[in-house]
Amino acid sequence: MRERFWELPLEQLDEQEWEALCDGCGRCCLVKLEDEDSGEIVFTDVACACLDTHACRCTVYAERHRHVPDCVQVTLSMARDTDWLPGTCAYRLRARGQALKPWHPLRSGRAASVREAGISVAGRVVAESAVDEADLQERIIHWIH
Repeated sequence: MRERFWELPLEQLDEQEWEALCDGCGRCCLVKLEDEDSGEIVFTDVACACLDTHACRCTVYAERHRHVPDCVQVTLSMARDTDWLPGTCAYRLRARGQALKPWHPLRSGRAASVREAGISVAGRVVAESAVDEADLQERIIHWIH
């Protein structure tokens, strides 16, 4: 990978650099709800069944669309044009011309910095298999920034 590739426009990243931009927080794997009237997207503390909630990594990443057909692929247009990703997400930040946060592993040099900064969902979520869909409204969280 190129030195300081994360400072380049997202359009210039190769596939390996694109994947390395992920900070591993797990927030994109949380169940989200959209208000039908306002379009506002809110996050819940309910994680996709495929998320390892300790490591904050998808357990079936290469085959995730086979296991979870509606798993959304993070794209440049999604990062640039939607609020589906949290405001701390490296893809969203870079798509909007902003720098990575100091706790991002590419800047800190340590994967643990995401958890230390309180950004990781590790230990803060429940698996979707443990929650009835009718109860999702009660699972809305406000610690996503």
